[in-house]
Amino acid sequence: YDTEDAVLAAVNVPGAQAAVIGPAGERLVRFACIENNYWRSAGRTGVGAVMGSKKLKAVVFHGKQKVEVAHPELLKELVRELVAKGKNNPGVKGYQKYGTTAMVAGLNNAKTFPTRYWSDGSFKKWESISGDVLLENFQVKNTPCPKCFLACAKKVTVKEGPHQGLTIEGPEYETLYVFGGLCCIDRLDKIIYFNDICDRLGMDTMSAGNLVGLVMEANARGREIPIKLTYGDAEGIGKLLEDMAYCRGPAATLAQGIKEASREWGLEDLAIHCKGLEPSGYDPRRLKGMGLAYATSTRGACHLRATIYKAELAGIIDRNQIEGKAEVFVDWENRLTIFNTGILCVFFRDLIQWPELQKLIKAVTGWKFTKEELYVIANRIVTATRIFNAREGSKKSDDILPPRFYQESINDGEDCITVEELKYMVDDYYSLRGWDDDGFPKTAEMVSS
Repeated sequence: YDTEDAVLAAVNVPGAQAAVIGPAGERLVRFACIENNYWRSAGRTGVGAVMGSKKLKAVVFHGKQKVEVAHPELLKELVRELVAKGKNNPGVKGYQKYGTTAMVAGLNNAKTFPTRYWSDGSFKKWESISGDVLLENFQVKNTPCPKCFLACAKKVTVKEGPHQGLTIEGPEYETLYVFGGLCCIDRLDKIIYFNDICDRLGMDTMSAGNLVGLVMEANARGREIPIKLTYGDAEGIGKLLEDMAYCRGPAATLAQGIKEASREWGLEDLAIHCKGLEPSGYDPRRLKGMGLAYATSTRGACHLRATIYKAELAGIIDRNQIEGKAEVFVDWENRLTIFNTGILCVFFRDLIQWPELQKLIKAVTGWKFTKEELYVIANRIVTATRIFNAREGSKKSDDILPPRFYQESINDGEDCITVEELKYMVDDYYSLRGWDDDGFPKTAEMVSS
């Protein structure tokens, strides 16, 4: 926090903003963040370490120039339609009241809340870290982005206990799943404290929490590793997070990321990641479309490229269905790919379907596209990214899930995913993308403009 204030004071320009890294980025921690506005994080994949590698502490920006759009009245009309569409929408009301903490109840009831480092699908004490407990026992204030009716952001202050007075924006669902579920912490004030440590030191809570959970599970299974930590040890988590950020002692190994740490400590059979990135809080043994999402995502186990979990949770497609899953996934991934080119908030994904997306593009750029034309553009973007990864060494054998997802079921044996099921979906996905059997584009025209 002090760093951002100091940088802005040095610039002395009213309204200026700063994007900064912390000690984790300076020390090239593989999951270091870029932070701005105190609590907003560009969190995944270690972009903070990229800045740190260039000896770049902060970027300050300011300006007053407004963006011009092709059809301002059409854009205003679309905004009015979205506001009306969201007025009585249950999802919108959930964001307004709880933010993403509402998902703690939903995902536990759906039995897909990763718990005890991916050993089960629900946390017995989930109610103690729910959105209702947050509203009842903490000071919660809505802090929406300018003019946003979702108002999902919550500024939360701890009212009592050892962390009394601590204020953060959050905690968000993914932070609650990693520290609450994976690490079995049933106190919100402690999770808020961990969130604050990661924000101040500049680390992604998802990767940091997964690494802490891996250490706990290794100890629970009697593995010989240089860090001793048991499930539910809040004091130990706080110390370990700081040690990771500063690369102190054995935690310096964890700071190299889950792929390197699990290899060095002989935990590759326990570690949960795809292409070096840990999954989000949706277990693919329960939501099998998420298995396809994690396996094929170009940046590792990412849930945001298609958000297929929403389709499965809403019953748009059966969560256990394998045939036709890739077709639904591609439709969602294509829409979100175009959606993401506009740098739009992902929480509007359910309100901005294909018709709204087409209208938005026309209003902003003046260009009119059919859905089929946008499909081609989206496929070109996804394919170009695939080619970039291939150039850097990625191959079909990387489009897999961690071994434990195949070997260990959850929810008392009710849910699992097999190698054959994933292979079917991946092969179907390749075919729908127009790629060959090894997952590469068949023609150069697929990525040409």
